[in-house]
Amino acid sequence: MLSPLDLSLVNGPIPTAATVAAALALTYLAIRRNRTWWVRVLPIVVLACALFVTGLTIMVNEVWKPWPEPLPVVLMVWLGAALVALTLAAVRLRSGKWIGRVFGVLLALGVVTSAITATNAHFGLYPTARAVLDVFRNDRVNLDEVAKPSSDVVEVPAGQKLVDVWRKPADLPDRGTVSEAEIPGAMTARPAWIYLPPAYAAKPRPKLPVIVLMAGQPSLPRDWFDGGRLTENMDAFAREHNGLAPIVVVVDQLGSMTANPLCLDSKLGKSETYLGRDVPAWIKHRLTVDERREAWTIAGLSQGGTCALQLAVRAPDVYGNFIDLSGQREPTLGTRADTVKAAFDGDEAAFTRVNPLDVLARQQFPKTAGVIVAGKDDAIYRPAAVEVFEACRRAGMDVLWMELPGAHDWHVWRPGFYGSLPWLAQRTGLAR
Repeated sequence: MLSPLDLSLVNGPIPTAATVAAALALTYLAIRRNRTWWVRVLPIVVLACALFVTGLTIMVNEVWKPWPEPLPVVLMVWLGAALVALTLAAVRLRSGKWIGRVFGVLLALGVVTSAITATNAHFGLYPTARAVLDVFRNDRVNLDEVAKPSSDVVEVPAGQKLVDVWRKPADLPDRGTVSEAEIPGAMTARPAWIYLPPAYAAKPRPKLPVIVLMAGQPSLPRDWFDGGRLTENMDAFAREHNGLAPIVVVVDQLGSMTANPLCLDSKLGKSETYLGRDVPAWIKHRLTVDERREAWTIAGLSQGGTCALQLAVRAPDVYGNFIDLSGQREPTLGTRADTVKAAFDGDEAAFTRVNPLDVLARQQFPKTAGVIVAGKDDAIYRPAAVEVFEACRRAGMDVLWMELPGAHDWHVWRPGFYGSLPWLAQRTGLAR
């Protein structure tokens, strides 16, 4: 039987029940047999909360602008509902019996929980309660223990693929390992998270392909292990391929939750050098990998998808493949003018030299392949993805288009990434 921990938090009865419960709780908190309450208290509370949410939205979207995308409307609506519930519960603490005051606080906390549930359902970050609990579980292992250097490697004759010569050992573990490690370089990055598939534990050890993976903005590298369910999905892929799977290194291309160096070398930082030189050098030094460019993939979602395209055209000698999940049309801090001013002191020519669509218009990339993924309901990024796809085709790339149900969220990014793995396995030698 299905465990309650595996019930969906993003669709089905749980999000619906949370919304209904929040509506009932707000209704109870809003009703009192008091004329002053209806005429003064309730309107003032609702108006104050609405003004606060509106002001916060304007401040974030128009003044601070930490991210190029505006705050989602659903997020702000639920924030307003939670604020109204908490404020009404606080006002109710001034009168009435203690049991009623306690009940009011519990209802307000229930609205907050419903808001969190609805927001999670919108973004699809935690698909189940088990995924939420996994946040508190630390199953990471020391990289020094699981990635000891080895000279005993599987040799692949010229003209053959790894899958042609690989023989799964009888004692191969069923699961891969997850480690955390700092990758030094041209920018100060948060620690990377590294997935090593079961085959990495084999003797002799195969030289495995590499995926350098990125989340969006704001994000942490671990988001691919929480929202992306990377470990369980890569383990499932490995089980279907006799233990073989790519090594996945989830790196930080930002530096912090609110930073965005645009994956460029500019006054904002040396993100391009870090991703195109430092990260690959560290991986090749630290891990047993297939060093051919055909075996290397750069991938990411949203801002990370934009970054993946950038590295595909700016470091084609390193990355032979890319996966762009809901990426932007170009690296951006909101507008082209704001971006050029912040990164290059207004030098439009400097931006044009490194902007991927401009590079694709000037150069051909017949040896590069990629997958471009978009959500059917993503009104902002789907049109950008179409433009990027056509630019890549004109530049001679071997690109696939993948359109999935959903918008700019994990409902698209999870299946988009894992749905690209069979195609990638053929290109990198893990499948025939």
